[in-house]
Amino acid sequence: VGNVRKDLFLAYKTLGVVFGGLVTSPLYVFSTMHMSSPTEADFLGIYSIMFWTLTLIGVVKYVGIALNADDHGEGGTFAMYSLLCRHANMGILPSKRVYSAEEQLLHNQSKTAKTPSNLGKFFERSLTARRVLLFMSILGMCMLIGDGVLTPAISVLSAIQGLRAPFPAVTQPVVAFLSAAILIGLFLVQKYGTSKVSFLFSPIMAAWTFTAPMVGIYSIFRYYPGIFKAISPHYIVHFFLKNKKEGWQMLGATVLAITGAEAMFADLGHFSKKAIQIVFLSSVYPSLILTYAGQTACLINHLKDTDQENIGKVFDDAFYKFIPRPVYWPMFVIATLAAIVASQSLISATFSVIKQSVVLDYFPRVKVVHTSDENEGEVYSPETNYILMVLCVGVILGFGGGQAIGNAFGLVVIMVMLITSIMLTLVMIIIWRTPPVLVAAYFVPFVIMEGSYVSAVFTKFTEGGWLPFAISMILALIMFVWYYGRQKKTEYERANKITAERLGELLAKPEVQRVQGLCFFYSNIQDGLTPILGHYIRNMSSLHSVTIFVTLRYLLVPKVDPQQRIAVRRLGPRGVYQCTVQYGYADNLSLKGGDDLAARVVSCLKQHVEAGADGQSSPVSAEEEAADLEAARAAGVVHVRGKMRLYVGDDAGWFDKVMLRFYEFLHSICRSALPALGVPLQQRVEIGMLYKV
Repeated sequence: VGNVRKDLFLAYKTLGVVFGGLVTSPLYVFSTMHMSSPTEADFLGIYSIMFWTLTLIGVVKYVGIALNADDHGEGGTFAMYSLLCRHANMGILPSKRVYSAEEQLLHNQSKTAKTPSNLGKFFERSLTARRVLLFMSILGMCMLIGDGVLTPAISVLSAIQGLRAPFPAVTQPVVAFLSAAILIGLFLVQKYGTSKVSFLFSPIMAAWTFTAPMVGIYSIFRYYPGIFKAISPHYIVHFFLKNKKEGWQMLGATVLAITGAEAMFADLGHFSKKAIQIVFLSSVYPSLILTYAGQTACLINHLKDTDQENIGKVFDDAFYKFIPRPVYWPMFVIATLAAIVASQSLISATFSVIKQSVVLDYFPRVKVVHTSDENEGEVYSPETNYILMVLCVGVILGFGGGQAIGNAFGLVVIMVMLITSIMLTLVMIIIWRTPPVLVAAYFVPFVIMEGSYVSAVFTKFTEGGWLPFAISMILALIMFVWYYGRQKKTEYERANKITAERLGELLAKPEVQRVQGLCFFYSNIQDGLTPILGHYIRNMSSLHSVTIFVTLRYLLVPKVDPQQRIAVRRLGPRGVYQCTVQYGYADNLSLKGGDDLAARVVSCLKQHVEAGADGQSSPVSAEEEAADLEAARAAGVVHVRGKMRLYVGDDAGWFDKVMLRFYEFLHSICRSALPALGVPLQQRVEIGMLYKV
């Protein structure tokens, strides 16, 4: 009973967080359509297309299949990418591959993963294939950010559009400015976190999910009781045979009916699979089917009252046309609030995706703030927030109308779904070992259907579709340049790393002194010491009595057990240790409970020393070593972070020069990891070093 109540409570909460974009799609789907001379049969065909799109993609693909492709509870394209990388050696950056020491963190690795499939072996052999896989994951993330730009714009604009019918003096520019003002207010309150107002999200979305289909049922009985005959697929065939090219182009608008379905999978880590399945099948899916049926019935009725000259305008303001006058203003208020909640859902999802990309080192380090002590997934990124705000307001004021934004929106929606379908097929083959017949039964129909949508959406490229494409390409370029520069830097550090033996030689020099205190020296490599160390010792002629080389290690798992967060070992010389702080991509980087990094690491070291865990002999007793640690900490703590800057030689090719100079620009403006770890400003020291590429 307790589990049932928990699932039902989570299902209720998902309405406000997961399904905001999906359930508010009736606000704008019909308004983005255009046909020269629509007929009753055309509307039946359009409804049939939307019904089967919602059923196949929503119910079969996401609820039935994709929710099972989670990575220890996390969903989305990055989760599937990390899942594939763990079960087969399909990563690219050395730091992202699975090390044998990580086996205990991978929680019951499946036996099948130890004997890769033929497709898995192909990816392991082919660097090009692995790069394509990484690019698909990056593109999926970029498209989701594009969704975060366009969903707030089209949702709020479509809701405020309801002012124009009762007040003809309200022009489209006025609607656009009001929508922009609402969104600016929404973005400005992001820094306070959503926890203070999130309790309102689910009631608002519950009210919308209940009232919209009620109006739909009213319209069905009043205007067209036989609307559900359109469920028969032969109406789809008739629609395409009659309208040919125009019918195919209409797919660019009907695809918006499934807007937000990807959030079911992407937000899986915040809820449970069962909760998402319950609320979609019992509430969201029936609500959408009834609402679209009611809208279609109302529009068919409007055909009778529209003269032939204006029949092409029957789609204009389609949502508010089907709202009865007595409930017009209550529905306007609910629709506006629901649009704001839907916008919040996509904004929060964008913050979450940026955070995952940063911790996996696929994106420049931007500031990420955790706005809730209870919910680790509730994050806020100031830079991301204000860039989103500028883009959203720019989209509203630049495009003005919902139809142009809808043209741009369709590309985002279907590209993310096509990428998910391809990666889901790889999961079926490489991890699940699904029989080829069943893989083909999934892959062929879904790729044909989603490929048809993609081809139709690209016909609107010059009419607004270029916008999300441009945003995605800019983000993909930034991510690729960041990856390329990090790869070059990692190659240099590994080639010039300092071994424990070389460190002993440096410390043995007479001019090098050991000064009292505790020093945390941050490094990016884990199987040696950073070359900056030699530069530091030569210039400072000293090293602290206790020096701990710290590596932040992001694993391709969602979360790391707190007991396994910090791993320590001796490095040979007295008072010198290696410390690895391990995080998953869904973990909170900051240390909580008033505990700082120094206290945590010293505590772990004392336990390690007393247990003699690494089996290495120490020149002093365990008691003396523990006393040295406490004395060093009491003397003072300093955190040293090396900044290695690229120097591109004259002999480098033009590609390296362009890419690495762009990388240096990104690196110069990105954030340090030390503030995220709670390191006080007065304890930070940065050491610079140039290296030639």
